[in-house]
Amino acid sequence: MISLLALTLALAPLADDPTPADRLAHDHMLTLDSHLDTPELFEHPGWEFDRWHDRDFDKSQVDIPRMEQGGLDGGFFVIYTSQGELTPQGYAKARNGALTRANWIQRVVAAHPDKLAMATTVADAARIAKTGKRIVYQSIENSYPLGEDISLLAYFHGLGVRMVGPVHFRNNQFADSSTDKVKAFGGFSPLGRQWLAEMNRLGMVVDLSHASDDTFDQALALSKTPIILSHSGPKAIFDHPRNVDDDRMRKLARAGGVMQINSVYLVAGDSNKARDAVQDRQNDWWALSEAEQRKLIADKAVADATDPYAGADFELFMKSLLHAIAVMGVDHVGIGADWDGGGGVRGMEDVTALPRITARLRKEGFRDSDIEKIWSGNVLRVLKAAEDWAAKNGGK
Repeated sequence: MISLLALTLALAPLADDPTPADRLAHDHMLTLDSHLDTPELFEHPGWEFDRWHDRDFDKSQVDIPRMEQGGLDGGFFVIYTSQGELTPQGYAKARNGALTRANWIQRVVAAHPDKLAMATTVADAARIAKTGKRIVYQSIENSYPLGEDISLLAYFHGLGVRMVGPVHFRNNQFADSSTDKVKAFGGFSPLGRQWLAEMNRLGMVVDLSHASDDTFDQALALSKTPIILSHSGPKAIFDHPRNVDDDRMRKLARAGGVMQINSVYLVAGDSNKARDAVQDRQNDWWALSEAEQRKLIADKAVADATDPYAGADFELFMKSLLHAIAVMGVDHVGIGADWDGGGGVRGMEDVTALPRITARLRKEGFRDSDIEKIWSGNVLRVLKAAEDWAAKNGGK
């Protein structure tokens, strides 16, 4: 029998749980996340974006019901393509994959006109939010699918893409990656410099998450508009190649850019054989029979109970966010948690927990107007700068 004390403790609110006033403030803010990897799930048979999903089963963290529950108005839905060989065959395969993912985003939005709407301009965000629909911007993570044809940027721009990163975990034809062991170009390649100029001409936001320090430095010097790190974190919190040192963070802020704080690369990875085996099965959940799915859920419960995950928690995520604000200022920091791409921490496992961020920032003394900058104002300012520069100079 559960004691009254145990029941009371189980039901007690967490320290950063939103008060009614916090939740009201959160719901009145325009909230965007700059890096949602959810489109990868759109392609899985049986996975529907308009249904509430169990994260412990399929690992998903974002769907329409959970966006509504967590007060997430929308964000940048990612067209991600894994990288293969730098050959015409590799480029063609990746291009087709990127176009397929873009098509899936369009299809899902079209299938839910009462819940979702595509956005391509800054003005679209507030307009769509007023209707109660979720805002769907599009971005590209890794420009590898462009091959050596820069004109494909204009094609994706025509499809509605407004943010693009040049590189992912490995060097490609455009630039060096932060996580590749050997740097190929010392920053951008000659083709990458053309890529950057075309990004500016089209009014697309340059995203330097995953780029090497040299690539970052060159982009900061060459870009005509402010750049963004759509899902990055401070190296001062955890020394990882994907994270950014304080000096570069300050330079980014001085150049008008924004760093959107990630919820990964906060601590060293925590894994064990049992949990890893369950996660491998989760990756193919859609191919399992009902009996296999039930066993998967049971096995995950056993693995979690035997050796609970001991990685980053909400407090460490907030420490990372608050460090970035202290270094860069409230006008240059946002949220890009890498949902459905490896993000999430204990106490913030999916987007239903997002009001906790607002509650904590209010507790720290930040004004609601500044918190809304973090949630959407700063990323939209960078998009507006890209729009404005292209409108004036795009034909040149």
